[in-house]
Amino acid sequence: MWHFAVAVFLVELYGNSLLLTAVYGLVVAGSVLLLGAIIGDWVDKTARLKVAQTSLIVQNSAVILCGILLMVIFLCKVQLVSLFNGWLLTLCYILVISIANIANLASTATAITIQRDWIVVVAGEDRSRLADMNATVRRIDQLTNILAPLAVGQIITFSSPMVGCGFIAGWNLCSMCLEYFLLWKVYQMTPALAIKTGQKEEEQELKQLNIQKELEAVQKPSESSELMSGDAEANSVEKKNGCCYNITEPFRTLRDGWVAYYNQPIFFAGMGLAFLYMTVLGFDCITTGFAYTQGLNGSILSLLMGASAITGILGTMAFTWIRKRCGLVRTGFISGMAQISCLALCVVSVFMPGSPLDLTVSPFEDITSHFMGDSSLPEANPTTGHSLITGTPSFINGSTSAYDIEEMKPQVVSYVSVSFLFAGVIAARVGLWSFDLTVTQIIQENVIESERGVINGVQNSMNYLLDLLHFIMVILAPNPEAFGLLVIISVSFVVMGHMMYFRYAYKTLRSRLFLCFSSDPKNEIDNSSPPESDKV
Repeated sequence: MWHFAVAVFLVELYGNSLLLTAVYGLVVAGSVLLLGAIIGDWVDKTARLKVAQTSLIVQNSAVILCGILLMVIFLCKVQLVSLFNGWLLTLCYILVISIANIANLASTATAITIQRDWIVVVAGEDRSRLADMNATVRRIDQLTNILAPLAVGQIITFSSPMVGCGFIAGWNLCSMCLEYFLLWKVYQMTPALAIKTGQKEEEQELKQLNIQKELEAVQKPSESSELMSGDAEANSVEKKNGCCYNITEPFRTLRDGWVAYYNQPIFFAGMGLAFLYMTVLGFDCITTGFAYTQGLNGSILSLLMGASAITGILGTMAFTWIRKRCGLVRTGFISGMAQISCLALCVVSVFMPGSPLDLTVSPFEDITSHFMGDSSLPEANPTTGHSLITGTPSFINGSTSAYDIEEMKPQVVSYVSVSFLFAGVIAARVGLWSFDLTVTQIIQENVIESERGVINGVQNSMNYLLDLLHFIMVILAPNPEAFGLLVIISVSFVVMGHMMYFRYAYKTLRSRLFLCFSSDPKNEIDNSSPPESDKV
């Protein structure tokens, strides 16, 4: 709910401009990109219950604080503008974006510990149960992504943004208490959550080192003075370098996390998933903004988004069905082929009647004219042209007037092209979500428990990196005449992502990959994966 609402509030704050929303999107993407591995490392080194409770409290507290601050800004915006030449209002904007970013980072930690760690421990050795639990969690995400924006949009439309801020703050306060209680119950019902492999190994290593030191002290008493002097020198060196060591520790954690991710046997599977984020073929503001330029109104887009959610849920069902019959690795291969086949309709749409593709128009015409000062970009409603260059997810269902959109829509000769485009996008969601669940479970099964947090943190960073690149791509070529080229580039990245997964799958199963209905799908084990004792 907050992820959708914060974009709407930022648009309302800045006079229906997308500047604050764009800044927020860049800050969020950059923060997760830089801190993903560090957050994952913290998840690995901290007790499970403490991680879940801390991230939950920080996330909801940040949302509540941000909601209260937004209410104050909406209520006193006129006074804030006049104080200190508007610098106080600018400071409030910075605080809102900073606190919202903290909430997003805490949400990332929550997702890693619950959806990537807890769920594996709760499922135990039963991989079928793990697959069902992953699919159920994803269905819940899909439903909340539909219902939450609808609820917030109605509240803002029929009341005011200030009331919406208050509602979200109250909602997070109540949900925080309920989630805290449910996490405690799950922790009590699953004793295995209290045991963490990484912590146990460290304790055992410390005990062994202490035993060795005691034996050496007994066997070699004559060398005790030398050892003491050596230890004293080592301690003095550590004290001298202690400050530098602590300062550089986050950088070492970041480096070690990326190196560990690269050395994982699931590296190409994870990279394949990350490459799917480099696309304009999703129901974010870019695709919906393009749809408005092609003459589709808000009601039709709402129906298309509903159909997309339904096909996403069907994808989670297809994942469990195919995995039981073909095995986990083959499920990813089949899902990838299904997604690419559906996205072929999007490529066809580029050349169909009604397509705005015009190769005589430079893709960089708008951006070059803006920077060269030839002419200023035309004023537009925030749900149209400008929405092609931001990362705001579907804020068009909020407070934007549909009548203004109708006035700005151009006359479209044919709807054939846009129909093919959205048919491909909607149909591809089945393969997309099935593939996403496949890679998620592959990471869960093949990454050792002591590295599960940092590897998933780096995976999130990779996802955000490719997502950030796709927004930069749209910023460089924002005009509708270039959208066809963006579609082709997006499909190319999706194909490259599935080629990376194919490399992983073929290395795992070799020629057995093409035996889709294998009688022993449970025997799919990566030869290069960690020993079975290290797996959950």
